[in-house]
Amino acid sequence: MQCIFADDIKNEIERKLNPEKAEKNAQVQQRKNLFATRFNAFAESKSKSTCGVYMQTYRRMQAFAGKKLNSLKFEDVNKDWIIAFDKFMAETAPSQNSRNIHLRNIRAVFNDAIDRGITTSYPFRHLSIKPVATPKRNLKVDELRTLFDFPAEKHARYYIDIFKLMFMLIGINMVDLCRLKEIEGDRIIFNRAKTHRLYSIKVEPEALEIIERHKGKDWLIDVLDRYSNHNDFTRRMDKALKKIGPVKRVGRGGKKVYSPLFPKLSTYWVRHSWATIASTDLDIPKDTIAHALGHGNNTVTDIYIEFDQRKVDEANRRVLDWVLYGKR
Repeated sequence: MQCIFADDIKNEIERKLNPEKAEKNAQVQQRKNLFATRFNAFAESKSKSTCGVYMQTYRRMQAFAGKKLNSLKFEDVNKDWIIAFDKFMAETAPSQNSRNIHLRNIRAVFNDAIDRGITTSYPFRHLSIKPVATPKRNLKVDELRTLFDFPAEKHARYYIDIFKLMFMLIGINMVDLCRLKEIEGDRIIFNRAKTHRLYSIKVEPEALEIIERHKGKDWLIDVLDRYSNHNDFTRRMDKALKKIGPVKRVGRGGKKVYSPLFPKLSTYWVRHSWATIASTDLDIPKDTIAHALGHGNNTVTDIYIEFDQRKVDEANRRVLDWVLYGKR
């Protein structure tokens, strides 16, 4: 027996009484459910930073499909379309991992559309998005000690201090560090900008010393007092970190010539360094490291069983004792 819903009866009556209006409404709804329209709506539902990443994907799709993008249905964005789009991106973006970001964004929009009953099409059913292994971006213990103790110029010493502070706060992201307002007891408590998950880190005495040295007016540290935003600061810091090393002056003008200690170093290396040392040097369990970095499993079980924060505190203390004082 076929079920008949009230909305179906209502729509059928409206269609017969006013077919032109019904047709116009259907066309409007059809346009709302086009791939590009749904992609933009999904992007706008995200945070400002995440929306920006989705719009980068949208611009790449525009470059690939042109004006046709606006008229594509979900069914048109099939497996062949995705493969062709990936090949198009490869012409200017050889890194598969960077292209995977765009593919995952498209997949997320499809998953949302399926959940909303807009489409049953799913081009990723037989199309996996496989990450490609990349070289580790981390400093070893002796390299960290060299960096932390290096007699750098005054402006470079500031960047080293911030790098060191990030490390002492378990590889905290720059955006989260810059937005901190206060220390609650002996902890910083915040929602990570990237995942929005609540995060708590114990501020060890060595970290507190750096915080006091660079205390901000309206913020815990003074980065946003000195720079327009965290992205501007990160760009400048990453550039400076790559130059840190012995400096000599040559020529009549005394031009500075740098011999960088770590030519590829960036703020991105902080979390990798902390995690690698915790795992490789100190055999700290992967589960503890995952929670320390804010990578908890986020399963239903996690909702009811709070991970023992003391394990994370102890892990960070062990890492700092090993790196700073050579104590295992």
